[in-house]
Amino acid sequence: MFTLNIGPDLQLAIIQPSFAGRYLDIVTEERAYLSKWLRWATHAHNEAFFLEFVRKSLQGYAEGKSMTCALIYQHTVVGNVSFNNIDEELKKVEVGYWLSQKYQGMGIMTKAVSFLIEYAFSELNMDKVEICTAAENTASRRVCERLNMSLEGIISNYENINGDIIDHAIYGIHRTDLR
Repeated sequence: MFTLNIGPDLQLAIIQPSFAGRYLDIVTEERAYLSKWLRWATHAHNEAFFLEFVRKSLQGYAEGKSMTCALIYQHTVVGNVSFNNIDEELKKVEVGYWLSQKYQGMGIMTKAVSFLIEYAFSELNMDKVEICTAAENTASRRVCERLNMSLEGIISNYENINGDIIDHAIYGIHRTDLR
């Protein structure tokens, strides 16, 4: 497995089928927590669900439309971080992520998203990185704020997550913001 070191004990790896079982384990153990923020978590009941996710993610990567990576902390898959959308025309990427609750508060996601921001600007030649998160997801919003992303607005009634209509906070950072 090819991994990229982004910090002590922290690597990114392009998603692969061997991660499906670990993703299922995390969601099975933390379904109640993850379902507060991720619509798909209530539907992820078997390895086939994640194998299909891997297949679609690798197809998006091959087409240059997305890039999905597993977060590996101390040799264990603990979550996911991705460019959900790579928009060449708008010179913008949209970042998405989730992390096992057990591994939150350790700076893992901040390091991973910081790496993706730098990668988007330096390697993909993008002008903007955007993150859309549930307005009430304070942990996710803190990641954006620690990385000096600007709150661009709150969109009401943005998403239905398992019967709850939630608002989303949109954060952005431009290449020029890093100068």
